[in-house]
Amino acid sequence: MSLDSETSASGRDWFFPSPSFFRSSSSQNGRRFYLNSKSHSPPSSSRPPGIRHRRRVKFPRTTSPTSEKPQISDTKKVVDKPSANSNLILLSQFRCQFALVTLTIVFLLLLMLRKTQLESQVNKLQGEILSLNLRLLACHKLDTLNVTSFTAQDADPCSREDFKRNLALFFSFTLLFIPLIIFNYVDYVSKSRSSDNLSEQVSLNKQIAYRVDVFLSVYPYAKPLVLLVATLLLIFLGGLALFGVTTEDLAHCLWLSWTYVADSGNHASSEGIGPRLVAVSISFGGMLIFAMMLGLVSDAISEKFDSLRKGKSEVVEQNHTLILGWSDKLGSLLNQLAIANESLGGGTVVVMAERDKEEMELDIAKMEFNFKGTSVICRSGSPLILADLKKVSVSKARAIIVLAEDGNADQSDARALRTVLSLTGVKEGLRGHIVVELSDLDNEVLVKLVGGDLVETVVAHDVIGRLMIQCARQPGLAQIWEDILGFENCEFYIKRWPQLDGMQFEDVLISFPAAIPCGIKVASYGGKIILNPDDSYVLQEGDEVLVIAEDDDTYAPASLPKVWRGGLPKDFVYPKSPERILFCGWRRDMEDMIMVLDASLAHGSELWMFNDVPEKEREKKLTDGGLDINRLENISQVNREGNAVIRRHLESLPLESFDSILILADESVEDSAIQADSRSLATLLLIRDIQAKRLPYVAMASQAQGGSFKGSWIGEMKQASDKTVIISEILDPRTKNLLSMSKISDYVLSNELVSMALAMVAEDRQINDVLEELFAEEGNEMHIRQADLYVCEGEELSFYEIMLRARQRREIVIGYRFANAERAVINPPAKNDRRKWSLMDVFVVITEKE
Repeated sequence: MSLDSETSASGRDWFFPSPSFFRSSSSQNGRRFYLNSKSHSPPSSSRPPGIRHRRRVKFPRTTSPTSEKPQISDTKKVVDKPSANSNLILLSQFRCQFALVTLTIVFLLLLMLRKTQLESQVNKLQGEILSLNLRLLACHKLDTLNVTSFTAQDADPCSREDFKRNLALFFSFTLLFIPLIIFNYVDYVSKSRSSDNLSEQVSLNKQIAYRVDVFLSVYPYAKPLVLLVATLLLIFLGGLALFGVTTEDLAHCLWLSWTYVADSGNHASSEGIGPRLVAVSISFGGMLIFAMMLGLVSDAISEKFDSLRKGKSEVVEQNHTLILGWSDKLGSLLNQLAIANESLGGGTVVVMAERDKEEMELDIAKMEFNFKGTSVICRSGSPLILADLKKVSVSKARAIIVLAEDGNADQSDARALRTVLSLTGVKEGLRGHIVVELSDLDNEVLVKLVGGDLVETVVAHDVIGRLMIQCARQPGLAQIWEDILGFENCEFYIKRWPQLDGMQFEDVLISFPAAIPCGIKVASYGGKIILNPDDSYVLQEGDEVLVIAEDDDTYAPASLPKVWRGGLPKDFVYPKSPERILFCGWRRDMEDMIMVLDASLAHGSELWMFNDVPEKEREKKLTDGGLDINRLENISQVNREGNAVIRRHLESLPLESFDSILILADESVEDSAIQADSRSLATLLLIRDIQAKRLPYVAMASQAQGGSFKGSWIGEMKQASDKTVIISEILDPRTKNLLSMSKISDYVLSNELVSMALAMVAEDRQINDVLEELFAEEGNEMHIRQADLYVCEGEELSFYEIMLRARQRREIVIGYRFANAERAVINPPAKNDRRKWSLMDVFVVITEKE
């Protein structure tokens, strides 16, 4: 026998190099050794003596090209063996399981056949017994054949009924075993396919399980539907099994199966081994089904409560105010909106921010102010996602307020811009307008370009800066702005009054006993609002009147009163003299504040800037902001470098010589309102202490000079000196309340004013044009005037008469403050009542900027 034939005869023959391999020629392949196998071992006569049986392993030779072929074939065999063995194992397992199921079914069939035979024999014997009993009990002779035929006819339906019951029992058991057979067959097919292919494949079981998982996850009602199908299947199979082991009809058996599923205790009345086994099986399946049902119900309830707790449910509201975002201004904003809705019996305010709903509700509860019937609803979501905007009924809101985030100004404005883009992308459209709070004036144009006519902007940083300058030059103006911007006292309203058509503005001015007209919304100019118009302007059809009133339903025009105009006691000469102002700290809009000061101060004024920004860097920042220092006409800039919270740095400044000191929220700490307020408060205390110690050296000079404000309420409110007014910028309204209560500073401006402006514009977007003009560099503004400009000492006049006298200088008097009073009165009642005025009183007017 040749070497090749022996190699092909056994797939498990291995070749080792023979001992003479190293001595033989290259053509010799090696000595061959055989395993103990009958089919492959050569005859004993041909076996060389002295050779023991070993395993044969064939090593490839690199010198002979013919030795590579056996190596490749052996590699294939090694790779194919595990797959073939696994296929054999799977096939054997499947055959065993199939055989077991087949034997079980055959066993059940034999049992049922045996049962059928026994029942037929029992029925036959019962028929014979019945016929014999009938013969014995009969009083007359009966035909035996008739009885026998009757018995046979009676036995036939019993046998058919038994066949039906056995068939039902067999069918129910078969349906129980079919899923097991299918599962095992699918498992065998998937494993056999994956073993035939050497590459990694997903088994069919995993694919089916994945499809089922996707079905249960995608469709919300998949789990209840599967549970319903399982319940109906259990009832059907249980009913068939009961029909096979009892004598009841099929409908009654299905009903019994349902009772066993619904209540596991109902099977206690079952009698017999078969009915009890079936009843226990059905009750056990019912317990599993109802356990899964309770789990689904519990999960659904928990998920619903969790969505309510996290603010995921939809808000079904109309004509509500929607606030997007969260900041320190939210408390003041909610308070103002609640006051504004008080006359309507309350309203609805929805707040959506990227915070947890419970945290938002807890923070709002800590604010401790009266909502006055207004309900505040919190939802967690992002204003950049349309689905979240739809969740808060954004298309049905009457006003949408976008709050600026605390932190970097550019990032906050960029987010506000993206929010406006999301709002304009709402498919249903917006019913109300959008009020956007911005941090930088340079970004206002871009936001208006994106939002179009829907957007009204309020630049918080710019508003506070301009108000600080106004209040620094006119002490007491901060309190007046708080009264006008807030809804607690008087505010701006615009309304159409047809009965005033054809009347001049001078007559309209004294036509409202409970309001003060300030301007006209001219219909012929496209609805443009004109503040402080000429007395000769005649109201046309469609014109509306801008007034300052307590509420929109508290005023109405009345008949014209008889008012004596009179003349002014003296000509008005604006006391414009050079001033010295100190800025402590650095703001982002410093160049804007400097330009406003240069336009309002007298020639020769000085602006001292004291902060820790190096002088060269200051010039670069001002130049980058668009300010040319060399082109300043009225002020000269003096730079001092130092830290405003270090006493020795402040003592190097002539603090007693400044007319006004503005303590700014420094740019380095404006991201944190608490830190910025702490810094401002420390600077305020240090300046007041230094001024108090220097006061005796300047008090006599101050008294000798006197002044128009000496002894008036303005002079009493000046801090630490008869000459210096200190204005502190406070970001957190809570810090402002603490300062007001402790009397540390009488002039405090905070973000609360911005919240008031946002609430006012949200209630009526037309008011934004009025506020922009009052805050702008040109147009009209509020001023505080001395009483000697309108009345003489001891003169008795009504408020209407003072209003008409002020019209001679084209001013609108909106309020006054007595010399001994703490607060000013805006829109006073009883305007036609006459009283004596003191020269120490002051009047609040709206007039054109000088």
